Amino acid sequence: MDRAPEPHAGWTFVTNHARVLAAIAADHSTRVRDIAARCQLTERAVQKIITDLEDGGYLTHTREGRSNLYRVRPDTLLRHPADTPATVADLLALLALHDAARSTTATADVHNEH
Repeated sequence: MDRAPEPHAGWTFVTNHARVLAAIAADHSTRVRDIAARCQLTERAVQKIITDLEDGGYLTHTREGRSNLYRVRPDTLLRHPADTPATVADLLALLALHDAARSTTATADVHNEH
C-alpha cells in the first residue's frame, strides 16, 4: 500500500501543465532538463507545455546569459469555468500542501526504518 503507483498511459488527476508550473514556481531558474526529470516528461513535452503556459498568460520568461528566468503570474485565473474564481496561486498552494505532506511522510518513513 505504501508503494508508488505503477506508471500508466491513462488519465491523471494532476495535469502535466500543473506539474510543470509547480516545478517552475519552486525554482524560477530551473532548466527544462530538470523540469523534465522532476515531472517524468520529455524535454520536448516540457518545452511545449512552457509555450502553452506562456501563450495562456500564466508564465513569462527572460533570458539571463544562457539560462531562462521564469516568472509565474499567480493572479491569473485558472482556465476551466468550474474553477472560477481560483487562481494560479490557489493551485500552487494546494500542490505545495501535497508536497509538504509527502515530504513529512517520507521523513517519517526513513526515521521508522532505523
